[in-house]
Amino acid sequence: MSYKYWRVVCKYGHVGRRNEVSVPRYIQTDDSCSLIDVIDIVSKMPGIKKSGDKMYGIVSAKPINEECYLKGKIEEKENLFLKKLMAFNIREEKQTVLI
Repeated sequence: MSYKYWRVVCKYGHVGRRNEVSVPRYIQTDDSCSLIDVIDIVSKMPGIKKSGDKMYGIVSAKPINEECYLKGKIEEKENLFLKKLMAFNIREEKQTVLI
């Protein structure tokens, strides 16, 4: 199976009053996915900025090669904001299960 790789710069909220942080995310999709599909996938990720029914949390999205994707995934694992976001989401899921 062949894949497409994407670099999507996302705006995340909840970093202070009316503040945001932009973080590049690296996405792997199957070969049939288009840019619109990638935007739809990213818009459902936790923490992405939204305003009512319109989603404005994506700064840019572009296709990349596999080498850039692998380097980007390493950078994601080292990103302090994403570490905190993932830890919070895991803790939240555990609390939901306990209730």
